[in-house]
Amino acid sequence: MNQISGLQDKIINLALYYGPKIGASLLVFIIGLWVTNWVTRIISKGMATRGFDVSLQSFLSSLISVSLKVMLLVSVAGMIGIQTTSFVAILGAAGLAVGLALQGSLANFAGGVLTLVFKPYKAGDLIEAQGQFGEVTEIQIFNTVMLTPENKTVIVPNGALSNGTIVNYSRHGNLRVDIVVAVEPGSDISKVRRVLLESMDKNTKVLKNPAPSVNVLKIGDGMVTLAVRPFSTVADYWDVFFGVQEQIKITFEQNNIQGPVPHQVVIHENA
Repeated sequence: MNQISGLQDKIINLALYYGPKIGASLLVFIIGLWVTNWVTRIISKGMATRGFDVSLQSFLSSLISVSLKVMLLVSVAGMIGIQTTSFVAILGAAGLAVGLALQGSLANFAGGVLTLVFKPYKAGDLIEAQGQFGEVTEIQIFNTVMLTPENKTVIVPNGALSNGTIVNYSRHGNLRVDIVVAVEPGSDISKVRRVLLESMDKNTKVLKNPAPSVNVLKIGDGMVTLAVRPFSTVADYWDVFFGVQEQIKITFEQNNIQGPVPHQVVIHENA
């Protein structure tokens, strides 16, 4: 009976000692979960208002939610009386080990976050970076997917993109198409310019604003080289590039404008 009585006393003492702590911990845990969800919702709404990418919103919201919940669990465990110093040290060591092991992936992740936040390019843009040229089809957390003019899919790590030079051809909404045309030195440049502008005006995919231009690029080597500069949308770039050149060939034939004739000078030395 004495043993039973002593056991009951111990249970009562433990209940009196840990009961308030467990009750307070449960209250803090419930309130903490509510605050965590509220903070996560506020941050998600803020990112949506600022126009953050949907995939980035989802990832950051999950990361913030998990981080806050881990901090809450550690705090509740400390309130109950569980020693959390070793637990925190283990988490820190594990985080360091994972960070070192995934150093390259973390760099790509950071690059993806920077890209999605600051938007140096977006899906649908035509860019040149890391020796690759193509249309951005998808921006992922770790990689950017591009489609080249040859219809090849190129996957570029975001870490390299964020640390390198990016040429965005789509930022202003239109592109200048660079075409070089050569005519014989005796050609009437005013007539040639008028004919070239008329031929570009017939192409419905050449933009009227900015207006196309024709300028003398070089005189020499038995020819006059002209810089023909129409503008087009990003989607019509190749249609304008090939279509204008074909129209120039037809127009030159109709107006009897001759191109340069290759010639070769042969010098005979006296034997």
